[in-house]
Amino acid sequence: MGVHLSELLKKEHEVYVTSRSQEGERGGIKFIKGNAKSDEFLNTILANRWDVIVDFMVYTSTEFKRKVNLMLQSGAHYFYLSSARVFADSPNAPIVEDSSRHLDVSKDEEYLRTDEYALSKAREEDMLSASHYDNWTVIRPYITYAENRLQLGVLEKEEWLYRALKGRAIVFCEEMLDKRTTLTYGADVSRAISLLIREKAKAIRESFNITTSVSTTWREVLELYLDVIYQETGKRPKVKLVNAEKFIKCRPFGRYQVIYDRLYNRKFDNSKIENVVGPVGWLDPRQGLEKCLKDFLKQPSFLAINWPSEVIKDKMCGQFVSLSEIPGWRKKLRYFINRFK
Repeated sequence: MGVHLSELLKKEHEVYVTSRSQEGERGGIKFIKGNAKSDEFLNTILANRWDVIVDFMVYTSTEFKRKVNLMLQSGAHYFYLSSARVFADSPNAPIVEDSSRHLDVSKDEEYLRTDEYALSKAREEDMLSASHYDNWTVIRPYITYAENRLQLGVLEKEEWLYRALKGRAIVFCEEMLDKRTTLTYGADVSRAISLLIREKAKAIRESFNITTSVSTTWREVLELYLDVIYQETGKRPKVKLVNAEKFIKCRPFGRYQVIYDRLYNRKFDNSKIENVVGPVGWLDPRQGLEKCLKDFLKQPSFLAINWPSEVIKDKMCGQFVSLSEIPGWRKKLRYFINRFK
């Protein structure tokens, strides 16, 4: 989203992006090198006069509590990226901006004691609401996809597509298959944000869900992925369906994301954002996912693979990875030991 947004905004604005690696100017966008989580760095850049700050950072509640006033005191209009994962289950109606949130209605005391992503985002929204400042807007994307990001349930492409292209079965959650979800093209989300920045006077102390209104099931998404892979490679990947309990074992750090999001039906009403900025022109998710996957398959490139998670999936499927895929003899040895333990 950040890349698309920068490209859109530079047509009308002077755009600066904080980066831990880049500095200088590229393609009309200026980069400020530094760690945006560093208080010293933040104080330095906020000493300048900004019209708008769009904050893509992910904070713990404690971190945000320390930084929120710095952001608001800068005088810039502060666009805070929350997430539509803050919402509780809404089985009878599409989710709107004032739908119930987990933080407000959950009875799971163990969950509420955590600072899990959906809870931290809701707590940080509340910190903005409790402030006496007016120069802020909350924006809530949901699941976004792009040419280099193709999700399946809670799985990133490194957790399902990599396996598929290596000839191993995709492991997926059976209970999730027929749940409805909403997948929005990242460039569409960025366009909606850019239009909202233009209309920022109408967005003071407001929140906006920035998603398409078209929902689909995870079964339909999975079938689309399988069809495209078959068309492009001539091989149709196998799928191993497991129950939610086993599925969570593949990535225990995503337990609450499965239980309190992906096992819900997620459909959104996006009329509020369109009433402010006009028609956004959302790409149909079926067309968008097909195009993005085809583009990715022309030149596949993966981030780091979670090999401990791959061991668990391989055990479930009765499969083995080629040790030549695993970098470093220690990771190879660890995989081998755990695979046969």
